[in-house]
This record gives sequence, C-alpha cells and structure tokens, in this order.
Amino acid sequence: MQRGVRRGTRMRRERRYAALLTAAVAVSLAAAGCTAGPGAKQDGRAPEPERSPSAAAASGPVLAVKVDNVHEARPQTGLEAADVVYAEPVEAGLSRLMAIYATELPASVGPVRSARESDLELLGQFDRPVLAFSGAQSKLLPLIDEAPLRAEPPGEDSDAYVRAGDRQAPHNLYLRPGELLRKPSGDAALTTGFTYGKAPAGGRAEPTRTVRYPSASFTFTWSGSRDRWLVSMDGAPARTADGGRLAPATVVVQHVKVRESDFRDFRGSNSPYVESVGSGQAEVLRDGRAYDATWKRGAAADGTTFTTGDGEPLNFAEGQVWVVFAGTS
Repeated sequence: MQRGVRRGTRMRRERRYAALLTAAVAVSLAAAGCTAGPGAKQDGRAPEPERSPSAAAASGPVLAVKVDNVHEARPQTGLEAADVVYAEPVEAGLSRLMAIYATELPASVGPVRSARESDLELLGQFDRPVLAFSGAQSKLLPLIDEAPLRAEPPGEDSDAYVRAGDRQAPHNLYLRPGELLRKPSGDAALTTGFTYGKAPAGGRAEPTRTVRYPSASFTFTWSGSRDRWLVSMDGAPARTADGGRLAPATVVVQHVKVRESDFRDFRGSNSPYVESVGSGQAEVLRDGRAYDATWKRGAAADGTTFTTGDGEPLNFAEGQVWVVFAGTS
C-alpha cells in the first residue's frame, strides 16, 4: 500500500522554492540569536489526554512542530501522536526534532523551539505545511516568510501557545495544535514519498541500533512484544509525558551531507545544514531487522523514496516513522 505518493504538478512552487534557496545562499550573518515568541500565556500546558480523532478523508496541510530535545526538555509532550518524527543535528553537536502531524492532533506538543534553514528544504515536500516554531535567527525570518508554508510562531494575539509553570524558559513553551488546525488533514497530506506494506525479503537481524552525534545519541531497541522500536536518547529511555515509551514502528537512518549553513547561533556556533535533497544510502529498521536502502529526493517539492538493492520500493511498517539524519562517512 502506498501513502502520500500522489500529488499534482508543482512547478510553480518548485520555482519559488529555488528562488528561496538562492536567497539563502546569499545571506551572510555575523551573529544573531534565536528570538523567543512573545505571545505565550503563562497558564501551563494544555491537558494531554484529549485528542482529535483521525480524519483520513480530510484534506489540508500537515502540522510541523519544532521540538526541543535537550535533557531539560524531556519528557516531551505529544511526540507519540506524530506520523513522522525527524531527528536533525543542530549547533554544538546537539539534536532537535521536527514532528509531523496529519492523522492525529494531540492536545499539546512541546517544548517548542526555533527553526533552522534546512527545515525549509525539508518541508518543501508538503503542500503549504503549517510550521509551529518559537522563533529563528533574525536574518532567517525573511526566508521563512517567503517559503511555501504557513509560519505560526507565538504572537501577542495567539492562543496557540502556553508556558508551563514547572519548567524554565526556553524549555517551557507548548503548542495547542487545535488552535492552528480545526481537525487532522488525513493520510493524503503525508506526501513524504514513503511506501507501507509487506517487508522485503532478506535484511539482517538487528535488535538495537545507535546513531551518534557529537553531543547526542539515539538508540532504538526492538521490542518483540510490542512490535515497535523503543527509543532512548543520550543513553536514557525516551518517555512520553505520561511515562510511556516512545516507540515507532519504523526507523530510518538516512545518511546525508551535513554542511555549514550561513547562520550562527548567539554563541557563534555554526548551524548545520542537512541536505535532504539528493540521494544516498540508508538503513531501514522494521520488524526487528535492518534493510540496506538507497534514498532519493529529486527536488525540494518531492518526497523521498527508499528502494532495495534491486530497485523495488522498500516498504515501511504501518505506524509512526522516525527518520534520523546522519552524516555520510
């Protein structure tokens, strides 16, 4: 079964996005910090249990949320409801997450943090996605405004964000997705290029896999009783807000070129740029086994395909997918 691989021609959006990337290359930044959203209310997190039902037949944009992933931000809220979670390197060798919601909207997601330049390329695969983020470096903000997406940072007149009283800033900003989207948009919005179905033949037994960044790590351990990969981050179990385990059905370790961007954080550390357009190698983890794959994404408006050695689509298991961007060796 395929999900999210059919879309109309989007040449106009590709041209616009190409112009955006050209502008990004021209930007130079001596030093700039990440701006915090001013409009968050100091009334605590939204309640977690209530969630909107799935609406697979609905149409509309995906919701993409930039989620903090340092120790002070854990456990995060709402990650278990995401259809796809992208893990990306950021400054100082740390990591950050981008959670994509199409089939379910949790009551709360967070902590929400700032956007990066390569997020714009990654989000080009979706049709005008809604991007929730807490701010960005000042010279990146015009590029976000020009990108083919709906930017939703905190604002003075927004009810979408709240601040938790039991955490310190900047790790206490939470999004209420229902304030941005009335209902989930459904499977049709997930134009990722992924295919789902029966596992290919072959592969190798791999009960655990670790991906390391300079100052962060992700470990995925197969649980046969749950048919899921249990996530650990920086050596500790990754838990949900109610104490459960984050547990995707499929994990993709996608080897990409990671280069310096034109931006630096307020400490002077360069922001890595993840090149998600192109091709390369990957490992797909499902059903307790690892499958070598080739990934390909021809343009920013395209999804990413994963194929086996004989060129056939490499199906993912039904359920949540984590994509961990790892540098090429």
